Amino acid sequence: MHPDTDVLVQRALWAGQHALPLFFVLLGMLLAATWVCWWGLRQSRVNLSPTPVPGLRIAAGLAVMLLGAGLFVALAGQLDAAEKLGRADQALTGALRASVPKLASQIFAALTHLGDTATLTGLCIGVAIVLLALGRRWLALGWVVAVAGNGLLNDTLKEVFGRARPLRPDSLLLEPGFSFPSGHSSGSVVAYGMLAYLALRLMPRRWHLPALLVAMALAFTIGASRLFLRVHFASDVIAGFASGSAWLAVCLTGIALMRWWQQRTA
Repeated sequence: MHPDTDVLVQRALWAGQHALPLFFVLLGMLLAATWVCWWGLRQSRVNLSPTPVPGLRIAAGLAVMLLGAGLFVALAGQLDAAEKLGRADQALTGALRASVPKLASQIFAALTHLGDTATLTGLCIGVAIVLLALGRRWLALGWVVAVAGNGLLNDTLKEVFGRARPLRPDSLLLEPGFSFPSGHSSGSVVAYGMLAYLALRLMPRRWHLPALLVAMALAFTIGASRLFLRVHFASDVIAGFASGSAWLAVCLTGIALMRWWQQRTA
């Protein structure tokens, strides 16, 4: 085995053996980074409300699209089980089997249902009805396209790559179908990310930061639950985060362009 592979596998084993504390550390870092970015934007007096020509928003959306797509492509190129990434995936999954307490697995088994297809479908329909009742037809359309479109995209990607799931999933949850990318991870990023965007558009300012933090926490936790339950490999979850972020950026950029076009033609 190549020395670089040894190092990567060793790190994966260490991460699996310390999975729970590592999860809380990473979650805390993610929320802290979100808060710092928000505070920095406020201190710099950046206008976060919609602008007549959303150049900054479009540039940011394109950057996220490229980063997400680039990360996804990089992971997809390393899916072979003989590759370094495949060996590390297997090592991490095996270490999780021995290190995660049953109570933690039960908690993650409950939380993972927040990213189920049935949950996100019900959420998609319910939020669309509310937006239509508020007279926000274009927002309702953008919301449905984002959530439903991501589901179709993820199903297509799973069929294209056809990666098998881990051989020994947690007995608390057995999942059919292919593994790459994680639909729960991508779906949670898109659905809860879009909900945060709707909060920024429709709710008072005091709710903006809490909405962002809750969306970040939910998406990360749901993605992590797929690892703890061993129904996905780590690369599946990261790829789901990447593809979901890219698709979310596509949808938010499209909404920004639509608002700009409506303002120009009004």
